[in-house]
Amino acid sequence: MSQETLEVRTSKLAGHVISLEGKQLKIPCGWDLLPPGDAALSRRIKKDGPSWTVKETKGRKLFSRGIWAPAHRIKTLREILIQERKDPSYQRKIVAGRVRRAKEQERYVLEFTSAVQQFLNFAFQYDELEDRIAKLVTEHAVPVGSGTVARTQRIPIEQRAESAVIAWMRHQTTAYDDMSIPREKGKRREVRRMLAKRSRSILENYREGAEIKLSNCPLYKSISAE
Repeated sequence: MSQETLEVRTSKLAGHVISLEGKQLKIPCGWDLLPPGDAALSRRIKKDGPSWTVKETKGRKLFSRGIWAPAHRIKTLREILIQERKDPSYQRKIVAGRVRRAKEQERYVLEFTSAVQQFLNFAFQYDELEDRIAKLVTEHAVPVGSGTVARTQRIPIEQRAESAVIAWMRHQTTAYDDMSIPREKGKRREVRRMLAKRSRSILENYREGAEIKLSNCPLYKSISAE
């Protein structure tokens, strides 16, 4: 088993972890836990040979709890990485990478904002409101590490924009955050569908250029509060 690369879960039993199949696995002798936090070292440990990546589920989120691997491998690869990081060329590479990612993020912000505006597609008299909503949704959805649908690459950007708007409206224009939802399978999804339908109805009024009493509109009031 120690020759396999696995994803495991934490265990209450000392010196053990739990496999995805639910089996208690004894941590091999001579292995040590590399804590999360050094992404470069973690990648090298996983690439270099067998290791057990520990994940812990809390609610609907999955958190890294480190990597179990032979202690000598962790020590050797850490020392190699320390020496590499002392090299000026490594620092230049790090700075260049940060600049590149910052530019990519800047481009994505503009691209995502445009996709949100296209989804909203308000009548001309509500252009200012459309721009404001697009800005707020983008600020919430696109930061790196936000974990929102805007950061996924699995669906087209048009779908990301639509989902981000509906999610933002769910939290900003409804009582969703304060709702007491029964812990029944599918109940939360049902509530979200109901609220999404309501949000789409509000958006449709703005698209059609309907005369809207803004003081009574939850969307407008949420923007005013911002």
